[in-house]
Amino acid sequence: MQHAIVFLDRESVGANVRKPDFPHSYKEYEATWTPEEIVDRLKDATIAIINKVPMRAETLKQLLKLKLIAVAATGTDVVDKAYCKEVGIAVVNIRNYAFNTVPEHVVALMFALRRNLLAYVEDVRAGRWGKVNQFCFFDHPIRDIAGSTMGVVGFGAIGRAVAKRAECLGMKVLPYDIVDVPGRVDFDTILRESDIITLHMPLTPETKNMIGAAEFKKMKPTAILINTARGGLVDEAALAEALKNGTIAGAGFDVLTKEPPKEGNILLDPTIPNLIVTPHVAWASQEAMQILADQLIDNIEAFVGGKPQNVVE
Repeated sequence: MQHAIVFLDRESVGANVRKPDFPHSYKEYEATWTPEEIVDRLKDATIAIINKVPMRAETLKQLLKLKLIAVAATGTDVVDKAYCKEVGIAVVNIRNYAFNTVPEHVVALMFALRRNLLAYVEDVRAGRWGKVNQFCFFDHPIRDIAGSTMGVVGFGAIGRAVAKRAECLGMKVLPYDIVDVPGRVDFDTILRESDIITLHMPLTPETKNMIGAAEFKKMKPTAILINTARGGLVDEAALAEALKNGTIAGAGFDVLTKEPPKEGNILLDPTIPNLIVTPHVAWASQEAMQILADQLIDNIEAFVGGKPQNVVE
């Protein structure tokens, strides 16, 4: 058979997407927003490529020719996987592609926050340096990375890659996961003992708001929290309060509960101290995006060839 492939949000992948090596038709759209657009554009498709386009049961029920949803990302919470399993639509995702880019983003946020780089840059731009009597000023605390403790919450491939870099920087690493991993400590130990906590968990009903007001109170007042995993793992209102009140020292977030934040977000308040928010780009180095794009087509070719890979149950 000749497959009909439709990519619904092509603008979300900034890399070359090669043509699959089998007979097919191909159409792509820069973005797709509404359920009506999804149904219209996929009505004849056998293979849908998506990144963040929601594929819910009420939409999928109208797509009778669809055989495969190829997700151009690791997270698949936008897909109703239970319905797909019920009707025999395969779902595949991208794995182990961000092994450099996400850990490097975590390290960048960690250095910026521990050394208060944003505050010092803003002070210099505001003319503060030119008004002091000494050669420098110490308005914001600066803390070393070496000798500090990092709690890694989620010790899969990305979490382990972050831990490896942390150890090279002279840090002590405390791993935590819901499954057994070497050296695993309990979550309370992570909260109490970590100078930096970095999150690498999927967003599930069990992990939603896994860090909130109660957890912030257990953390060191000098601790920082980094989230490059999923918005929703942290109670954002509680985080804003913890930063304003000095309950913790800083935070670096690459993800929000709703993206893009068209209706605003409490973490976009510019008065929140020592907070860095980046627009979900930790994964997006040029090298990583090309690995993703190549694996995306590998997944599709494997499915059509009868040997599916990276199948999501």
